[in-house]
Amino acid sequence: MDREAVEYPMSTAEGPVVRITGLHKRFGANEVLKGIDLSIARGEVVCIIGPSGSGKSTLLRCVNGLEEASEGSIVLLGEEVTDPDTEIDDLRSRVGMVFQLFNLFPHMSVRRNVEVGQRKVLRRSAREAREVADRMLERVGLSEKARAKPETLSGGQRQRVAIARALAMDPEIMLFDEATSALDPELVGEVLEVMRELAEEGMTMLVVTHEMGFARRVADRVIFLDAGLIAEDGPPDKVLVDPQSPRMREFLSMVLQEHDGTE
Repeated sequence: MDREAVEYPMSTAEGPVVRITGLHKRFGANEVLKGIDLSIARGEVVCIIGPSGSGKSTLLRCVNGLEEASEGSIVLLGEEVTDPDTEIDDLRSRVGMVFQLFNLFPHMSVRRNVEVGQRKVLRRSAREAREVADRMLERVGLSEKARAKPETLSGGQRQRVAIARALAMDPEIMLFDEATSALDPELVGEVLEVMRELAEEGMTMLVVTHEMGFARRVADRVIFLDAGLIAEDGPPDKVLVDPQSPRMREFLSMVLQEHDGTE
């Protein structure tokens, strides 16, 4: 669908939108992140790939303050997430996050699901929240489903509602945590298309994904996370086509086998 160009909110902070330095995260004796250094520029699309258990989701949750860092610092939109004096809820309201599962309120209509955060967090009036909700639902191609309940939607449609809900909060950055992994294969494309359009419009995006084709087409950078460390970081044509580390080559070989249906 053809849509008007979108201008996303701009932070007054200078420098990277995200700057991570020496990030460690431990759960008891299990160290999941073992020293992450990463900077993301405004408008950049960074895809994070890697095997299960490599720390991908934990990294995203630390960025958004859903997990507390064990060591190191995270500066997000000019504010330090790891500073105990930071108003983390205010900061988190400037960041959209889309999870594997849709987390929609089943008793609310699609439109109401997109309205509720605006009313409670941004204190928008009912009229403004409804106008924004309708605009965002149109943005993800679901205007005709505004009155429907989530249970009547396909998985792909529910995930697009979740994206609309996040966009309705006027985020400066979007975090996607395996947004298509819970979907049937035939529904994946409709969600990736919305994400691709967001990237083209200049949204800063940090995307944990197993969709290699999407990463190659859309990402400015691909990060390969392995055992809690960044093993490779570079443009997709370099990381995905000419990987330098044996571990990355092994990972890509396994991914290709899965797609081919081989053992």
